[in-house]
Amino acid sequence: MTFTIMGRCKESGRLGIATATNALAVGVRVPFIRPRVGAVSIMAIADPRLGDTAMRFLELGYKAPRVIDAVVAGDPYAEYRQLGVIDDDGFIACRNGAENRDYTGYHIGDSHLALGNALKGEHVLSAIEEAYLASPDDPLEDRLMRGIEAGRDAGGQHGGQRSAAILVYGDKEFSEVNLRVDIHDEPVGELRRVYDIYKPTVPYYNWRLVDARVPRLDDWLAEQQSKE
Repeated sequence: MTFTIMGRCKESGRLGIATATNALAVGVRVPFIRPRVGAVSIMAIADPRLGDTAMRFLELGYKAPRVIDAVVAGDPYAEYRQLGVIDDDGFIACRNGAENRDYTGYHIGDSHLALGNALKGEHVLSAIEEAYLASPDDPLEDRLMRGIEAGRDAGGQHGGQRSAAILVYGDKEFSEVNLRVDIHDEPVGELRRVYDIYKPTVPYYNWRLVDARVPRLDDWLAEQQSKE
């Protein structure tokens, strides 16, 4: 009961996932990313251990379609899952389980994957994809946010949404954006609120991880605003 947009920036190799669902704390179960390795979504009846398993196959050099095959081969409940993978070379694969609730499906593009289950219809995936593709020169995280907002606005899933998350990695071992709304009456809207506050601080927190001599956040923000 989830809808998700996964993307890879062809120029930089940045990887990102934005997702929303009726279940609680979607950010802890669905999205998995490792820089210079790949991105994985484990959906429907999600088992986060499968995300780690998929990453190990990617690290061994398996391409996205083979990763799906390998995960399914080792999972006795594979028909209850929906799986999506983008590898570091840009290959993309997805699989619907036979027990996924309607509407279940996916749209694979040149460098993105829109997927979902228990949706109001295929039009939800079309809306996600259209919003993601609308501004190709914008930062990956902006495009991902607009994608799940469009999915919500198109009807989302049966039963509505209660949690949402966005996860983006660059080429470092730490996430550049990792925001979650674990329970909320309108989690995508709340994620947007949090994202808009956090977005100007992304360069600061990425800098702080590699240099502890940074100024206080408020001082840094004031300096940035003075330059505008």
